[in-house]
Amino acid sequence: MYTTDMYEGVLAETITMTGANGDQINAYMARPLGKGPFPAIVLAHHMPGWDQWYREVTFKFAHHGYVAISPNLYFRSGHGTPEDVAAKVRADGGVPDDQVVGDLAGAMQHVRALEYVNGKVGIFGTCSGGRHAYLAACRTPGFDAVVDCWGGRVVMTPDQLTTNFPVSPLEYTKDLSCPLLGLFGSEDTSPTPAQVELHEEELKKYGKNYEFHMYPNAGHGFFYYDRPNYRQEQAVDGWNTIFYFLKKNLG
Repeated sequence: MYTTDMYEGVLAETITMTGANGDQINAYMARPLGKGPFPAIVLAHHMPGWDQWYREVTFKFAHHGYVAISPNLYFRSGHGTPEDVAAKVRADGGVPDDQVVGDLAGAMQHVRALEYVNGKVGIFGTCSGGRHAYLAACRTPGFDAVVDCWGGRVVMTPDQLTTNFPVSPLEYTKDLSCPLLGLFGSEDTSPTPAQVELHEEELKKYGKNYEFHMYPNAGHGFFYYDRPNYRQEQAVDGWNTIFYFLKKNLG
């Protein structure tokens, strides 16, 4: 709720943080200015890379009252345009799951230690970042909520497993220790509605706290306003659902 006399301010900048194996990597961080304390959110970026959309969404979370941090999960692959770096990562078979989980855990630890954070930290991701967010929430104790937006390959077949992706994230479902929100499109091919159902069955099997939303007439990446797959009505509802879920679980 806005009023015209309220104070508003956001500080956004690139920082350095400690990631997997003690590596120093860069991250984009945005936070509200004001009294606080504020809840925090870690953003796991998608395969298109550590790009402008993730900068904008990091700022969006800060505008909504969260200390937000988006670590550069492709840091070790070198620098250049997000597209060029992502292409190199894709050619190398992706970044190892263990490394990504370590970087996201490092981001969680970084924001939780800040004096203006209320101690609650969630994690959010879209596309491959949705997969990584779910994987990190299952494998790393300490997250208080997870938002998986159309994360592909949470459900993996044996032929999809590689040295970098040795275990299907679905196998870690029993270890999920925080509430989960999943947003999906009925026309998506990764994950397909059938794969989402398999994921849901596993969550029910272990009695997990979750809510899934399957949006009709939406495919992969329906939040991305700069692409043909953008769906305005579904995206607006999806963002409202995300902020309601996070307020309920992070304060």
